[in-house]
Amino acid sequence: MTEQEGVIKYRLDHRWSDPPETALIRSLNAWRELLRKLGLIGQDPTRYAGLDFGNLSRRQENPHDARAPAFLISGTQTGHLARLEPKHYVWVRECDTRHNRILAEGPIHPSSEALTHGAIYATAPEFTYVFHAHCPAIWRHAQALGVALTAADVPYGTPAMAAEVGRLLAAAEVRRSGALALGGHEDGVVSFGSSAEAAGCAMLALLARALELTDRY
Repeated sequence: MTEQEGVIKYRLDHRWSDPPETALIRSLNAWRELLRKLGLIGQDPTRYAGLDFGNLSRRQENPHDARAPAFLISGTQTGHLARLEPKHYVWVRECDTRHNRILAEGPIHPSSEALTHGAIYATAPEFTYVFHAHCPAIWRHAQALGVALTAADVPYGTPAMAAEVGRLLAAAEVRRSGALALGGHEDGVVSFGSSAEAAGCAMLALLARALELTDRY
């Protein structure tokens, strides 16, 4: 089963506020520009009912609860934009994956995948960046590439997906690999790392290996 991109499924409590500082989005924008040029983030009228796809985030420690990290994430349906400005990013201040609730603050609503980002940060404190892209080549060859895959019947953006991601990340080899694929979310691939470079390079390395397999078959 595959799911339509871009539909927010969690309960959102959002407070409008000023955008984040420009310095906080520079690394995200740099990698987003590269991933977008490769077609891993964007908008295509022939795919996913024409909805935008792909998002990025970075962690910021929550001063009120170290076990519940806050993070900055690109806003919903911004994939079509060539370059994002601070107004296109939003803070997720609380992410309750158990009760399907997100508390956000900023000039835009968070990505529909925010719950998955939150699950990764909560499960793996060593990761500070998460990139969610759409790559048919990686997704189709996930098993051949040795990429951990969430169950096909688990829909994206839900507590079930958050739990599934947590289950996969419990394995040290998955954490070391820096990536996983979303079995029930067409073409969905997530990379993560202790830096933007680590998260980005994990995605690019998988893309190169996937293209080798595509040429081989």
